Amino acid sequence: MSPAETTSGFRHFHEQLATLKQRLLDMSARAEELVDLSVDALLTHDKDKAEVVIEGDREIDLLENEVEALAVQLLALQQPMARDLRFIISAIKVSSDLERVGDHAVNIAQSALRLISLRSPIILNPEIEDMARRARRMLSDALDAFIRADGVLGREVCKADDAVDALHNSLFRILLTHMMADARTINPSLELLLVSRNLERVADLATNIGEDAVYLAEGKQIKHRAEVDGQAAATTP
Repeated sequence: MSPAETTSGFRHFHEQLATLKQRLLDMSARAEELVDLSVDALLTHDKDKAEVVIEGDREIDLLENEVEALAVQLLALQQPMARDLRFIISAIKVSSDLERVGDHAVNIAQSALRLISLRSPIILNPEIEDMARRARRMLSDALDAFIRADGVLGREVCKADDAVDALHNSLFRILLTHMMADARTINPSLELLLVSRNLERVADLATNIGEDAVYLAEGKQIKHRAEVDGQAAATTP
């Protein structure tokens, strides 16, 4: 292969890599938007917004397919090494996590529609808004950490998950108290518990991406509590 061909191939590889990164950013932005919109539909009792979320999930599915196709093409044709290889492999996992975020947004929108149809008192707790804000921030930071291969930010995302878990547990106790005090609140409270669970899962998926950012930056696996107090227990070459 001539130097010109080598240079051209190198340029083409990095153009494809840039496209892959952009598609991940597009997926993340759309997933964040759907989470925001689903919670807004819940808080404002807006059926139209809930329907937009349900319909919008298809766009994320299509982006996931595009990311996977790009990643497979890069692996098959370019034979990447080191960090580029880790990025491409991890990109497939990240796209799957983002697709699942879209699914959780749809679940929240469906709960919003059911709550709107219920002729029962609806208790909207501030924990829901706080969880949504934190989960969305985690998702944004996690993708930023992954794209920039920022292990420090990736770890911060993982630590932020504890606050979302605490809010989920607090909301469970509050809603349980409401259900015990007034049977009319049982159905809406159960729907809000589902919403809380879906937001908690969004935070978990953001944590997965944060862990992938650490792996990309440092080659260290911190999944499943493999790292304690910043000390890596397992290292990937």
